[in-house]
Amino acid sequence: MDPRTLWQCFEPYHAVTYFTPESIAETDALGCKGRWMGYFGMRAAPLGAAPAWLVTSLFYNFHPSRVERQLPDAWAVATPEQYLAARLRGVDGALRRMLGDDVDGPEVAEAADLARALVGWVPTGGRALGAANAALPLPERPHLALWQVCTVLRESRGDGHVAALVTAGLDPVEALVAFAADRGLTAEYMRLARNVPGDEWAAAEERLLARDLLAAPGVLTESGAGLRELVEDLTDDAAAAPWLELGERGTARFVELLAPLALRITRQNDAMRVNPMALASEGRLAELAGVDR
Repeated sequence: MDPRTLWQCFEPYHAVTYFTPESIAETDALGCKGRWMGYFGMRAAPLGAAPAWLVTSLFYNFHPSRVERQLPDAWAVATPEQYLAARLRGVDGALRRMLGDDVDGPEVAEAADLARALVGWVPTGGRALGAANAALPLPERPHLALWQVCTVLRESRGDGHVAALVTAGLDPVEALVAFAADRGLTAEYMRLARNVPGDEWAAAEERLLARDLLAAPGVLTESGAGLRELVEDLTDDAAAAPWLELGERGTARFVELLAPLALRITRQNDAMRVNPMALASEGRLAELAGVDR
């Protein structure tokens, strides 16, 4: 099974971290001002009290102005350790609401056992976010251990994606412009999502037009589409190692266990269902879970 499909299985389980009501309530209780402070506090917390410049570099496609509005202020609100505890509480609450009694069921326990074996094979060299999350102790409760491993997989894959973008010669704004054109997303949506000023977006479009990667604003050339696919292929290749180690049988069982959970979460998580940047497909998850869409 290809790494992109596997990503579609574990991404929804990870994605309860930031935008569920339970997680937002936890960061509100810490004293965060708005959801973005909670997002950056929770996601960056494994790095320690990281400065804005470091988080901007590692997160790659958030405009520096969005990060600088939240950091270092987030570390004055709470310590990284407090954010880590808050995100675990938020994840616990969200998963219990979405999955009910199945959180403590045998399928989650078996998936967690496979995840514990898998995590040691997730590549962390040159992958700061993946390594920082891998360094955290695994929670004892199976549903939270499974979430932690999904988070390590997600951040390691994301680090590999950044490396692929750098290899492709796409700077952060150019990467957003190319992604928007590839996915049929509007410039207005993407600029708002990442806080990119209009002049910087237009300048990135001009650079891609000059490289024959865009035919017009919002329209990829054949070369542009090929470069986008190369980025995704490189990302997949860099994420393959743990699944090769787990083996075909173990990987298939992991998908068999996780896909139904991911589908249930996706159907209840508006952040996944209405966010056009969420690549995890409800239809594909239904197919993997063996249920009707």
